[in-house]
Amino acid sequence: MSFNIALTGINSASKDLETTSNNLSNAGTTGFKKSRAEFNDLFAMGAMGVPNLAIGQGSRLANVGQLFNQGAFDFTERSLDLGVEGGGFFRLEEQGEITYSRAGEFEIDRDGYIVNNAGRNLTGFRTDDDGNRVGDGHDLLRVPTEGIAASATESAKLSANLNADAEVLDPALFDPEDTNTFNESTTTTFYDSQGSARDATFYFVKSGENQWSVFTEISGLDPDDQEALFGEPQVLEFDGAGNLLGDGMQEIEGEFAAQVEPLLAEIDFGGVTQFARPFNVTEISQDGYTAGEFENVNVEKDGTIYARYSNGERQAVGMVALTRFPSEERLQNAGQTSWQATAEAGDPLVGVPGEGRFGRIEAGALEQSNVEVSEQLVNMITAQRNFSANAKMISTQDQVTQEILQIR
Repeated sequence: MSFNIALTGINSASKDLETTSNNLSNAGTTGFKKSRAEFNDLFAMGAMGVPNLAIGQGSRLANVGQLFNQGAFDFTERSLDLGVEGGGFFRLEEQGEITYSRAGEFEIDRDGYIVNNAGRNLTGFRTDDDGNRVGDGHDLLRVPTEGIAASATESAKLSANLNADAEVLDPALFDPEDTNTFNESTTTTFYDSQGSARDATFYFVKSGENQWSVFTEISGLDPDDQEALFGEPQVLEFDGAGNLLGDGMQEIEGEFAAQVEPLLAEIDFGGVTQFARPFNVTEISQDGYTAGEFENVNVEKDGTIYARYSNGERQAVGMVALTRFPSEERLQNAGQTSWQATAEAGDPLVGVPGEGRFGRIEAGALEQSNVEVSEQLVNMITAQRNFSANAKMISTQDQVTQEILQIR
């Protein structure tokens, strides 16, 4: 009987060594989670239960448990190297098979899809034109690498201070060629429907106490339409404290001489003030742009994926989703640093990085293995001694057996 008991101890120690060996071999594997061998003792059960004088029958391997504590980050500065700081797994799909991983070594394949180094697709939320997430978080994430089409200017915003001490001029005498007929001016760039740049110049004429007229000149605009803009300037009125009265919105319409779509833009002068200090433009922006080629991609902490283009634009093209489980220790190891859902792990919960119990995305970084080499070396020594002790027990029992056989 002692032979069998010691043999179970040898088997247990051997499984402990195998587990430790696997941990050490993956100490440098991105996203790897260490395991530990968990054992139970064995007792022979009779019809009446365990007798008071019963001696145990040894030990057995009960479970190889996964330990999902956080690993350290290795910062690579590569935009699609993603780490999870906190709870959650990346959700991966390959031909309908779903796996979960903490290894975030991703890249863009030839079709624009984001995949890991095993070719599995990263899934997440789609985004609409305004960058808001839509869907259930199970969509394949794709980056449009074919570039971005031109977009005509549809809205612009100008914030500035107009000098309250400026000279009052007659707006009827305004001439863009004569600097004596206006007080101040500033220029920005508008884009037509084909992405061609058009200079947009705003001329400010102080037309009365607490009143200014704004004339807009856009290059390439049909002369008759431009003359109409000069004839109907935007009038800005201010109160005694220098704050704008009204919303300061102006709509501009006109035909370009080139064969492009008509201009239809809205200009927001709501940020203009009138104080007794020099003219100063604090903001001038517009939403148009020329066509651009795809350059790179970056991911924010909330998982939003932005594609960047050569024209300086960026567009939200998706959002990484994270998945949590009520009992992640019960996930089934699927190899390639990934796991599969099980009934014991509970239903998967899909969410947005940084919200609730979901961790944040760290772009340009990879989560390293959570294996501590020094700890595993101590485990190895302990398991080795357990193995040796059980082997010695077999040797001792053999000597006892030999002594018994030699009794005459």
